[in-house]
Amino acid sequence: MQRNFEPMRRQVDEWRARQISTVAAKLIIYQAFVESDLDAPKHLARQVHDLYFRPVHRSSNHTLWSLSNAFTSAFKELDPIPQFKATAKLAGFLQSVRT
Repeated sequence: MQRNFEPMRRQVDEWRARQISTVAAKLIIYQAFVESDLDAPKHLARQVHDLYFRPVHRSSNHTLWSLSNAFTSAFKELDPIPQFKATAKLAGFLQSVRT
């Protein structure tokens, strides 16, 4: 079972190291919600934006990892099944975007 964690660990390390510009982050959020490339409720767009650009806990280092955390934090407002579905599709969506 532990060998299955290695690809996930590599992906997290890559996302933590992958800096993204302000414009790229805004485009990813736009693509997710306005262009509906991510199957998630559109009303969460503002919350994802605010969590990424005005983080509550500490200053963001503007990486793909911190953007992913903004999405998953916003998803916590959803009921369990929609939250699970949105979270399950997030990694594939973020892998598909080019920054």
